[in-house]
Amino acid sequence: MTFAAVLSLDEAKARSLADAISLDEALSERPIDLSETAAGRWEVVVYFDGEPLASERKALDRAVVDTIGQTSPGFTIAPLPETDWVRRSLAGLTPIRVERFLVHGRHDRDLVRPNDIAIEIEANEAFGTGHHGSTLGCLLAIGWVGKARAVRNALDLGTGSGILAIAIARSLKIPVLASDIDPTATRIAAANATLNRAGDNITAVTATGLDRRVFRLRGPFDLIVANILAGPLVTLAPSVRRHLAANGTVILSGLLPEQRARVVCAYRGQGLRCVRDFTRDGWLTLVFERKPARRAEMRGRPAQALHARAQRSRARRRRAQSSAR
Repeated sequence: MTFAAVLSLDEAKARSLADAISLDEALSERPIDLSETAAGRWEVVVYFDGEPLASERKALDRAVVDTIGQTSPGFTIAPLPETDWVRRSLAGLTPIRVERFLVHGRHDRDLVRPNDIAIEIEANEAFGTGHHGSTLGCLLAIGWVGKARAVRNALDLGTGSGILAIAIARSLKIPVLASDIDPTATRIAAANATLNRAGDNITAVTATGLDRRVFRLRGPFDLIVANILAGPLVTLAPSVRRHLAANGTVILSGLLPEQRARVVCAYRGQGLRCVRDFTRDGWLTLVFERKPARRAEMRGRPAQALHARAQRSRARRRRAQSSAR
């Protein structure tokens, strides 16, 4: 049974609290929802597969104390019945149009236009109906990357319902490896891929991080998309860089604007530069490109080596000129 820890705050405190939770080792892999429920009131919801452990409850209390400076009121923790979960997910579930993508439920199939890349997603146990700001930002970024460069293969890290993997496979017509730490998510992602006529191009696997052999066999990847949280994204930076192709692109989301500097710094340290950003509904999506290896290597060489290389180049030009005479 799914449990939810819920706390209602003003926007500034809610964002700070969500950030603190994403950085806490005991909670960093738990899905977090941050949304405005009324004018000036925001709700932080942390989801658990079962009743939270004592260590997780302590981590929630610690996050509240560290960000708000008080222990009361704290999170309200209660089981989330399946009927309530579906009702919550379906609330306000209207079709979403981003670029050529139309994300819709079964009941809105009649709204699909001839040139749409229609993605049918129903609310269920896996995160991702396309309505979250981070998902919308990723769809914008995928559309931009598709116009800017050629992509031959892709990885959707933390795939959830598979919506981003489907968007990549359908729009770029390339193979996509879709991974998630939750076996329920990978099962749903595979079913959604089949439903959206992308099953032949999407392989869904259950994995924590990028250490499984399948990542080495399918990589390096021209495009890596990760819509998770700031803490795990920073931790995964070296692994993402290791599996990225020489001129590859990385799309990162699940970020609050104030987390930008920390994430950019982590990926800049891996030789990637931030080239675009998108903000939707208060959530930030960043696009990185890998710096050309030769240029990065040249920057790291001492001045003597650069001077010696320049001398060798001039000597070759002189020999060529002498031969021409």
